Amino acid sequence: MLTYPQIDPVLIAIGPLKIHWYGLMYLVGFAGVWVLGQKRAQQPWSPLKPEAIEDLVTYGAMGAILGGRIGYVLFYNFTEFLSNPLILFKIWQGGMSFHGGMLGVFVAMWLFGKKQNCTMLQLTDIIAPLCPIGLGAGRLGNFINSELWGRTTDVPWAMVFPNGGPLPRHPSQLYEAFLEGVVLFVVLWIYTSKPRPTMAATGLVLFCYGCFRFFVEFFRMPDAQLGYLALDWVTMGQILSTPMIIIGAVLFYFAYKKAA
Repeated sequence: MLTYPQIDPVLIAIGPLKIHWYGLMYLVGFAGVWVLGQKRAQQPWSPLKPEAIEDLVTYGAMGAILGGRIGYVLFYNFTEFLSNPLILFKIWQGGMSFHGGMLGVFVAMWLFGKKQNCTMLQLTDIIAPLCPIGLGAGRLGNFINSELWGRTTDVPWAMVFPNGGPLPRHPSQLYEAFLEGVVLFVVLWIYTSKPRPTMAATGLVLFCYGCFRFFVEFFRMPDAQLGYLALDWVTMGQILSTPMIIIGAVLFYFAYKKAA
C-alpha cells in the first residue's frame, strides 16, 4: 500500500485570501488551451487567427465553469435542487460536473462561432486536443483535495485517503489523470498534427473520453447521494458517458464519409 502524500489543498494563504490547488488547476487548463491554441491557429487550415484565441479561451472558460456547476446540480443533486434552487449558487460548497462543463463549452463555441463566422464543430475541433490538459490537471486537483477517490481494494498501490475512511482505496483520480489527461492528449495531438475532416477531432475526443471515463468508473466510488443506479455497478458517470461514446463514433464516421 502506498502512503497518501497529504498535500495541503491550500497552496497559498494570505490573511483571508486563499489560493487552492484545485483552482490553480483550472488556470493551468485554460493557460494550456491559450498557449497551444496559438500554435494551432497559425496553421493554414485553422478557421481562426491567433489573436482570436484569447476570446476563444474566455468563452470556453465561462462555458466550462457555468456548465460544470449547473450540470453537477442537475445531474448529481437534482432532488436537493428542487427543494432548494439556491444551491446552484453555493459554489463554496464545491461540486463540478465534467459532462455539464462539456455541454457548456459546446454552447460557448456555438455562440463564439456566430461571431467568427465559423461553425461550432470547427471550433471544437481546434480545442479538442487541448482539453486533456485541463482534464488531467483537474484530476490532480481532485487527488490533492482527497475527493472522488476509488473503491476499496488490496492492490499494492492502494491508498488510505484522509476523508475516505480507514480502508485502502484505488487512487482513481490518478487513473483519470493518466487516461483523460496524458493518454488522451497524446492521441489527439498526434491525430490532429495534420489536417483532418471537420468534426473528426471532436468525435474522437468524445469517443475516447467516454470510453476512458466509463472504464475508470469501475474503480471509482459513485457519488454518495446517488450510489449505483442499476445492477449494483452502473454509475451516473457511466450513464452520462454512454451518449458521448455513441455520438463521438457517429461524428467520426460521418466526418470521413462526408470527406470521401
